[in-house]
Amino acid sequence: MDSGVRVDLHGKQALVTGGARGLGASIVRALAGAGASVLVADVRKDLARDLCNELAAAGRGDARFVEMDVRDAGAVAEVFKDLEAEGQAVDILVNNAAVDVSKPIEHLTSDEVTRVVATNLLGPMYLCLETYRRMVARGGGHIVNILSTAANRTWTEAGPYAAGKSGLRAFTHTLFKEAQRDCPGIGVTGIIAGGMETPFIMERFPDADVSMLQSPDIVADTVLYALSVPSGSAVSELVVVPRKEPSWP
Repeated sequence: MDSGVRVDLHGKQALVTGGARGLGASIVRALAGAGASVLVADVRKDLARDLCNELAAAGRGDARFVEMDVRDAGAVAEVFKDLEAEGQAVDILVNNAAVDVSKPIEHLTSDEVTRVVATNLLGPMYLCLETYRRMVARGGGHIVNILSTAANRTWTEAGPYAAGKSGLRAFTHTLFKEAQRDCPGIGVTGIIAGGMETPFIMERFPDADVSMLQSPDIVADTVLYALSVPSGSAVSELVVVPRKEPSWP
């Protein structure tokens, strides 16, 4: 889908976590299409490289793979050190990587809880720690954290997921307030996204009614909108859900 939002990102470098497929891939395509150089951060090497090759073959922007497990704070820090050594910076960070385990709480294991919370909350926080201080030093940048309706309202079998996304929403609001204080040139936006027709849902719920879901391209377009707002304004949070979204408000 061609974006209806017009924003010129030439000369900017973006990093998208979980960028190899689903919503992440839609965001990568949207950012590259707007002119940004995109770092596709993921643990799925083959899928990420396929996406980068696809964009290069189509002449639709510059994207390259960066191997990253967002749960590993040391590995995240190393990526940023390597970028600095290459004289590169991250102007736009999109924290998109997420996992879920749909089980009643009585059947969850500690390993499952740790994996969900570490990926969905700690990972974005690690990325923000490395990115934000560098953006302050440079005087600008934009951080977009992909949230969920679960950040506002939960449901059964969503304990760790809702906890992680609720925590990320609170962290995003705090970061927004600190950016207002520390550096007016930094944008911080949380995007509450409703159900999407992506592997994140379809692999776990293959019988899901797709008429109740939205295209990930719509959410990617919302990311572009957040980046398009003039510097005199700030978008702290956006909500984009399907018309039939059952979990909002």
